[in-house]
Amino acid sequence: MSTPVRAFVVNTLEAMNLDTSGVADDTPLGDGGLELESLTTAELVMQVEEEYGVKFSDDDVEGMQGMTVGAFVAEVEGRMAQATAEAGPA
Repeated sequence: MSTPVRAFVVNTLEAMNLDTSGVADDTPLGDGGLELESLTTAELVMQVEEEYGVKFSDDDVEGMQGMTVGAFVAEVEGRMAQATAEAGPA
């Protein structure tokens, strides 16, 4: 999957000094993958919220440790589509 959201996520992780050289959609955010700690995951989520205007609860953020990069990107894109649908026609 190559989307603007995925590119933003990977670029944000790189800006946080994380090695993203082998990141694929099936790379886990937490254990066995990027090994993001909860604070790093929260920082990533805050960057995504600011960039795309989506919101995640604290419980959502805690659950992201078990997500893959692809699942996280899909979740962000899904929330963006939902927000657009709720906003109605422009």
